[in-house]
Amino acid sequence: MATVHREVPIDAGPEEVWAAIRDWGEVHHRLVPGYVVDTRVDGEARVVMFTEGTVLREVVVSLDDDARRIAYAVVDGSLDVVHHHASMQVFAEAGGRSRFVWIVDVLPHSLAEPIAAMVDEGIRVIQRTLEAAAARVS
Repeated sequence: MATVHREVPIDAGPEEVWAAIRDWGEVHHRLVPGYVVDTRVDGEARVVMFTEGTVLREVVVSLDDDARRIAYAVVDGSLDVVHHHASMQVFAEAGGRSRFVWIVDVLPHSLAEPIAAMVDEGIRVIQRTLEAAAARVS
């Protein structure tokens, strides 16, 4: 199984970062606007539509407000995945900043590179979006 692990500092408080990540049905507005064009909650799942046309159906595996961690799995979609499990977690850093950690485990191994590219782009948008939101508040 391939693992993609990324971390990025975010100039925003952990509560604000966590609130945006936790907002399961609003990822296209609060987390990655422009990268994800739409999100639709369908029962316990969400359907995420990316700019380049990828559509994924995801379900929450675990949601832990105390640890500021969400884990989710792709259960259907336009990527030919055998297994896709991801987690996002927010840690408090000095000076009111946050550290955002995103880990994705995926099979087959051949999807590691395209998934890593998606995570890299996503994390850049997340950082930019959350820092801009924090700047508007302060």
